[in-house]
Amino acid sequence: MDTTIQVSKELLSKLQKMKMHSKESYEDIIWDLIEDRMELSEETRKSLIDYEEGLRNGKLALKTFDKVKEELGY
Repeated sequence: MDTTIQVSKELLSKLQKMKMHSKESYEDIIWDLIEDRMELSEETRKSLIDYEEGLRNGKLALKTFDKVKEELGY
C-alpha cells in the first residue's frame, strides 16, 4: 500500500539535491539513506568493540590532545 508523508520545504529541498537523476524517486533516496546508516552503525559498532578490546589488552593507549600535538611536532 502506498502512502504519503509530510516533510518540510527545507527537507524536500535537500532530498531534491540528493537525486542522482531526475527520475530517481524520493523513496529510493530514503532507502539509500537508511542502508547507509545501518552500514555505518554496524561498522562503528565493530570499530568500538575492537578499540575497547585493544584498550583492555594494552595494545592501545589513550593519548591527550597535548601528547598528540607533541608527537606531531606542534
